Amino acid sequence: MTPQNASKLTEDICRLAPVVPVLVIDDASIAEPLARALVAGGLPALEVTLRTPAALDAIRAMAGVEGGTVGAGTLLTPEDVKAAKAAGARFGVSPGATDRLLQACEDEELPLLPGAATASEAMRLYERGYSVQKFFPAEAAGGAAALKAIGAPIPQVRFCPTGGVTLQNAPGYLSLGNTLCVGGSWVAPAGLIAARDWAGIEALAREAAALSR
Repeated sequence: MTPQNASKLTEDICRLAPVVPVLVIDDASIAEPLARALVAGGLPALEVTLRTPAALDAIRAMAGVEGGTVGAGTLLTPEDVKAAKAAGARFGVSPGATDRLLQACEDEELPLLPGAATASEAMRLYERGYSVQKFFPAEAAGGAAALKAIGAPIPQVRFCPTGGVTLQNAPGYLSLGNTLCVGGSWVAPAGLIAARDWAGIEALAREAAALSR
């Protein structure tokens, strides 16, 4: 898969909803009901971060949820890419980008949302063919003001800002012309997951899905 084709597929996923839930799952048994709640609330694109031993099993469980599109976040190595693809991930997300990681995603035909925090990083990825990127860590890198500034000389690149994004500051990002969606963890807080409060999570998802862009 060429980076250009991958970016087109990634853009389609980013346009599914204004928010992509960023999920850290410790117990794979809650993956399916969690995914159902988020999808029912209007957030079909789901990022399961590869930060826990349960992550790949969670991706397998979510891959079968009707209406959902599950991806793997925190991809760091080619081995991560292969494991995520085998588990059923339909897209990948990385905090940054290396040549080995990019090549692995291209070889495995896994659309990637590669991370960039500076104009130089965004330019390097765009030069390779990635016109859709993750702006990370969004708030620490300067927030919406920084992303707006990067977008002025590089309007060809669209972003999904992630890292410190909340319900309160998401509208500032979504109002930018170079933002397709945002990634956030607030729609699936640990407390509601622990309580198995799927109705509560669905309500948060509906609130997030209603954000304008």
